[in-house]
Amino acid sequence: MTTDEGEGGSPPATSPAGDRGQGVIRGATEVDLPGIVAIYNASIPGRLATADTVPVTVEARLSWFRDRDVTRHPLWVIERGGALEGWLSFGKFYGRPAYAATAEIGIYVDPGAQRGGVATRLMQHALDRAPSLGLSTFLAFVFAHNHPSLALCRRFGFETWGHLPRVAVLDGAERDLLILGRRVDGEGRDG
Repeated sequence: MTTDEGEGGSPPATSPAGDRGQGVIRGATEVDLPGIVAIYNASIPGRLATADTVPVTVEARLSWFRDRDVTRHPLWVIERGGALEGWLSFGKFYGRPAYAATAEIGIYVDPGAQRGGVATRLMQHALDRAPSLGLSTFLAFVFAHNHPSLALCRRFGFETWGHLPRVAVLDGAERDLLILGRRVDGEGRDG
């Protein structure tokens, strides 16, 4: 869905909805990293969800996974029948203390599970858990031509807070990047 600029693993965070055959949302463990990387790499050829143009390796993502404060910026997976169907990560925004309550979110879904409600469940879980994570604002960096991710964000009340024209070049085509935002603390957009 979005670029995913976060760090590492997560404590257990399960979702009771998994009991209804929709999969379980839980904190990622290092054992999940190969599956997380596989899902991410599957998004690269479509040129919609990431600015990476070549696959990443598990080794290259180890520090991203390990160097994460899971109490503020967890990484969750949704698993059904022993297989990962998608994941959501929170990343620090801009790395300055004044932005501590703002997080960038990234959602990626296995191609075989797309259009099955996985991203919707992960987004709702993130919104439900935001207060316990001390987060009041979510940001999503989404290519303007990524219509499925834009639709997901809009359904959850995200608004366009920024437009960066032609900042990425994918296969020779210049692409716009949208910065979508949503307040999640109940204070409204001007909170």
